[in-house]
Amino acid sequence: MKDIDLVIITGMSGAGKTVATRIFEDLGYFCIDNLPPTLLPKFIDLIEDADSNKFHKLALVMDLRGGEFFDSLFISLDAFSKSERFRPKILFLDAKDNVLVQRYKETRRSHPLAQQGRPIEGIQLERKKLEEVRGLAQYYIDTSDMSARELRDQIIRHFGKEAETFRVNLLSFGFKHGLPIDADLVFDVRFLPNPYYIKHMRDRTGLDADISEYVLKWSETQQFLKKLMDLLRFMLPQYKREGKGQLVIAIGCTGGMHRSVALAEWIGKKLSADYPTSISHRDMKRGN
Repeated sequence: MKDIDLVIITGMSGAGKTVATRIFEDLGYFCIDNLPPTLLPKFIDLIEDADSNKFHKLALVMDLRGGEFFDSLFISLDAFSKSERFRPKILFLDAKDNVLVQRYKETRRSHPLAQQGRPIEGIQLERKKLEEVRGLAQYYIDTSDMSARELRDQIIRHFGKEAETFRVNLLSFGFKHGLPIDADLVFDVRFLPNPYYIKHMRDRTGLDADISEYVLKWSETQQFLKKLMDLLRFMLPQYKREGKGQLVIAIGCTGGMHRSVALAEWIGKKLSADYPTSISHRDMKRGN
């Protein structure tokens, strides 16, 4: 069984734990928000029984929303101190008091420890209660002057490889069935010769070798692919640098069976040399 990478995300309310959780999800962690620490040992037992690779990276948000249960965090962590499989790491997120007050004003939310009072009162009380866990934290990040992208860079530096945070999804589709709503980039290949008009090719798909060869053999296709790959090799590093977690590239033809399928497969295989890449065909099984 694999060792379990367990990260406890804690810290001041308003310091960025929600953003951090999304970043850990992009890094492949199974995330749970607001798990009462007293349930941590039972949760780990369930994970071990599941014996799934899905759960070998865990990020659990634990903070003072757990109320009195938060005090049991130290007891729960102590239970893993002698374990060979678990090496819990604590990430403490913080921000200056004036920044936290401003964030509460902007979101118009009450502080969990001062539901009826001023946010600063809850912040000061929370800071006092978190002194001990802050002292135990192996990782400390002050988000006062950080953008979401900068926080992402910090977390990646400590907990993950940058390449794991950016994925490319190639999607073929047919325009007659509508545009895919989740596409970031859409390319229309209906200008290419269509195998549909060749009788023995009509009911086959771009996954078949002869269909793929037919689509790819034309000079128009080769020129298009050359220009498109030049464009993508320029754009993808820019998206990655800006902190985008994934990019959906949609290739569309008329019905989504022939040209778009063949080209999505070709482009996906080329990009997979540099990025984690998946290929799917939305309309290929719809028929003509």
